[in-house]
Amino acid sequence: MQRALIMFVAGWVLCTPNAALGGLYYSGEAFAELPAQWRGFLLEQRTLRNIAVKGTAKSPESLARTQYLAEAAKLEKAARMRKLSADESADLGAIYIRLGEINKALAVLQLAQREHPNHFHLAANLGTAWQLRGDLPQALVHLEQAVRLAPGKFLQAEECHLKLVRLRQKQKGSLVLDDLFGVRFRNDKGDYEPGKLADIERKKLPAKALAVAQKLALWLPGDPLLLWQLAELANAHGDVQNAAAMFDGCVIQFGLDNRDLRRHRQVVREAADDLAKLAGKEAHETKHTGTIAFRSKRPLITRLDTAPLPPISVTEVNAVPWEVFAETALSSGKFNPRFSKYLQELDGKEIVLTGFMQPLRDAGEMASFLFLESPVGCWYCEMPDSTGIIHVEMPEGKAASYQRNVVRVVGRLSLNRSDPEDFLYTLRNARVSGVD
Repeated sequence: MQRALIMFVAGWVLCTPNAALGGLYYSGEAFAELPAQWRGFLLEQRTLRNIAVKGTAKSPESLARTQYLAEAAKLEKAARMRKLSADESADLGAIYIRLGEINKALAVLQLAQREHPNHFHLAANLGTAWQLRGDLPQALVHLEQAVRLAPGKFLQAEECHLKLVRLRQKQKGSLVLDDLFGVRFRNDKGDYEPGKLADIERKKLPAKALAVAQKLALWLPGDPLLLWQLAELANAHGDVQNAAAMFDGCVIQFGLDNRDLRRHRQVVREAADDLAKLAGKEAHETKHTGTIAFRSKRPLITRLDTAPLPPISVTEVNAVPWEVFAETALSSGKFNPRFSKYLQELDGKEIVLTGFMQPLRDAGEMASFLFLESPVGCWYCEMPDSTGIIHVEMPEGKAASYQRNVVRVVGRLSLNRSDPEDFLYTLRNARVSGVD
């Protein structure tokens, strides 16, 4: 199988003067204003998490990891020829953190901080590196310094990161929900309820609680307790479907085994399943009561660079990143999709993608289904663009069982150039499997 399985990030550019985030500073990353819509946020968080995952024979490394390795190599080469600036050292340390090379990150960042003791980016990155190393006392030293040095627009997030580590130190390794905002996620009667939060508790939530929690989860994308925090916030805002998906991720993907977490998951999952049984429009108009005012669709600002894409094979299965499909141009009038040259060359060939199943009708055994880059909580609120939907057809007489978590699909790609009533992309004679 060729390289390129899940996603890659290339050519990030700043979109606003406030685009950079605290906690982990790398000039090659730029973020839109938060909070971001759940579908896009969870996708980007998974992309950042997979940068630290080394490739294997069964699962080649993501192109995002390939990109970060290349950027690290450039800075390493520069360091052999001259002394890196403080900003360059902060960048290299951040890249090592993303790659999961914490010892390398600490070596670079500590050396640079001795020469630049009041550099905000170095202090913040060092705090994150020590936290991921598991040395919370050292993390606190540098995060306290980062708070002192933080420009005003970054101060709230830095203070929340510092509070998180202080809580973790007191918890001494216990996998419990971090009390970041002083809120009990209960209804007026003191019970846990899907989509409900007591008025007195709601008033305690800071206006930017969700935006700050999303920032923390982007700095620390492999932290399951932060995903639990986001699930509680989604449920508190009435979005039981996305809350249920995140609770599922805590248990299924991260293996969290906390009694309160599992109980909350059961309550919210049952409510989400009941909601899914309603007709789509009815579910949206009468039951979908999420109150979050999202500021962006996705937190990362990305563009496709086709240069690193692997050559196309006629005989082997081609691993394709989702961005290739997003490059399709659609006109507002006559149906005349313009597919990229790379995608046209894939037409009729077997490809493999990882993503999420979306039933066309009832979930269960399906002869065909839709395949998406990331799960959708409410189809009416978060329906992907037509360029982000793939129709999957199983072989005649075969069916696939619906799965909520990420799956791998292999099939022969067919591009739709003429029928406006059909999907742009179809995978025929498909095979579905889980992702290790």
